[in-house]
Amino acid sequence: MSVKNGRQFLSIPGPTTVPDEVLAAMHRPAIDIRKGELVDVTAAIKDGLRMISKSDGTPFIYIANGHGAWEAALSNVLNRGDKVLVLESGSFAVGWGQTGGTMGLDVEILPGSWQRAVNVDALEARLKEDKSGDIKAVLVVQVDTATSVVNDISAIRRAIDNVGHDALFMVDTIASLGTMDFRMDEWGVDVTVTACQKGLMMSPGISFVIANKKALARHETANLRTAYWDWTSRLGPEHYQNYAGTPPVHMLFGLQKAFEMIKAEGLEAIFLRHQLLAEATRMAVKKWSEGGEFSFNILNPAERANSVTTVLAANDKSLDAVHKYCSEKCGVVVGVGISQLSGKALRIAHMGHINAPMLMGTLSAIEMSMKAQDIPHGSGGVQAAIDYLAENVPQ
Repeated sequence: MSVKNGRQFLSIPGPTTVPDEVLAAMHRPAIDIRKGELVDVTAAIKDGLRMISKSDGTPFIYIANGHGAWEAALSNVLNRGDKVLVLESGSFAVGWGQTGGTMGLDVEILPGSWQRAVNVDALEARLKEDKSGDIKAVLVVQVDTATSVVNDISAIRRAIDNVGHDALFMVDTIASLGTMDFRMDEWGVDVTVTACQKGLMMSPGISFVIANKKALARHETANLRTAYWDWTSRLGPEHYQNYAGTPPVHMLFGLQKAFEMIKAEGLEAIFLRHQLLAEATRMAVKKWSEGGEFSFNILNPAERANSVTTVLAANDKSLDAVHKYCSEKCGVVVGVGISQLSGKALRIAHMGHINAPMLMGTLSAIEMSMKAQDIPHGSGGVQAAIDYLAENVPQ
């Protein structure tokens, strides 16, 4: 017996649900890759990236997932043996640093908690110690999807400036861009990394790097540059050079439509929608936590991301039961814990193309699974989410 027939709800933090309009935009014939319409599509996507990142920087488009963009960013601005300081707040900044390690960079991790945002004071203290300027770049994520923490990018920039350090400030926005405010230029970010499969509402396969003038200047002397990732080559006069070869034509059509949808809704409206749905999720989790089995991973409410919520479980059997029931009985795929939280957490995504009914369907399936299987939980989580939205989304 199940009630899962119908459209599956994908409630994982990437890939996220792709809008029907975006899928439809890709359903058309291929076109000339060297001139004409596709040149305009590329230009429109770059303009969209500048708009969403609030930057006048130079965007680069890669046929790759976010890990590819990590490598692209590092290889274009650094030299073999350079030291990079990685700000730990979960899995993904450390993963970015590990990528650098395989490329010949000297990677230092500033230890952090998997339940708190980056310690800005610790960063400032470490940079003060670097009298010789050995640290060439500081790496951080705005949102870590393993922990569901959000880091204060502007505060990290201030810490770098307080010391007067010249390191490049490099930020991964893969799980945040298009879900919350990001101000690349105002916050002094030198290199931004992002990808299309989360807040940008596109199927996986394209990632981006945006570079400011300081990063482009460092690029001139970077010796980790390789043919495929190289910015100089991608700034060449021929359109195909934007992609180091054949462009991903149909994905570009989809991205163009996704960016049109983002522009039509408006960034501030998008950010508010994400904040409301995230807080509704947190209201449900707060109620469920009263049963003693579940709890928030991020301790400080102000440090909880608006794109995903990581929920710890005291018993891994409860986790398995929730995931299996939601999938097999309800047709809802809930995110699993990863890395250090593998087998210890579930992750509820609320990013990208999502609205109240989609979120309520996910929360209801989770609470239904708890009740059906006698898993300890505080009742009324879904009602708490409804009450919050009813109060904050007035008539």
